[in-house]
Amino acid sequence: MELSAALLLATSTGLGLWLLWAWAWSCSGRTRGVGGEPGRVGARSRALLLIAHPDDEAMFFAPTLLGLTRLRYRVSLLCFSAGNYYNQGAVRKRELLQSCDVLGIPPSSVTIIDHRHLPDDPKVQWNTELVATLLLRHIQANHIDLVVTFDTDGVSGHANHIALYSAVRFLHSTGKLPRGCSVLTLESVNILRKYLSILDLPFTWLQTQDVLFVLTKKEVEQAKKAMLCHKSQLLWFRHLYITFSRFMIINSLNFL
Repeated sequence: MELSAALLLATSTGLGLWLLWAWAWSCSGRTRGVGGEPGRVGARSRALLLIAHPDDEAMFFAPTLLGLTRLRYRVSLLCFSAGNYYNQGAVRKRELLQSCDVLGIPPSSVTIIDHRHLPDDPKVQWNTELVATLLLRHIQANHIDLVVTFDTDGVSGHANHIALYSAVRFLHSTGKLPRGCSVLTLESVNILRKYLSILDLPFTWLQTQDVLFVLTKKEVEQAKKAMLCHKSQLLWFRHLYITFSRFMIINSLNFL
């Protein structure tokens, strides 16, 4: 009986210390590894967030957007669809602009591509070369230094997310990306880690990644406020996502 009590006490103490450590990191607004050395970027550094649908920016990339702003990057956004799967394209465009405003991206820095061959549809495979051509044109016109997008699993496995990675990979492998333009991809994790919220931080910190963004408590509220701008998408399970998903607090990314 005494042994069981001791084990319970030790387990509780260990869990408490783990939670304290994780929360301490979350409150620090930790940034690691951007551009090689954090803080060595200036107002001329231009980062482009590449997403597939309105709400991707808040649901998956809020820590990265706020972290890059903290590092004084000039952040812009390129969205490859209007999110018209349920004929809500006009509404979702407005919601995207509202969310970006909360995250510090002005309307002039937001571009939405509504191409008939690139519909919001998980069953449609977007043409890699078409996406790559449109993306490269945008990168060159806006002198982009850093592109941020999904990795090969697209976080949620959505075909449109993965298509963006494929296009960036195509530009990178064929040497078409402008000299000096880097690419960061958001690390996908398994379903358990995805919903551990801040508890996933010790696992993330112990793994190898090139860049890690962790939000402060104030920034977490900012990220949630941005997600709440997407009212048309706030079904019950997305409220659970806002509450428990690590992607609302932590982003770990790797260079392509």
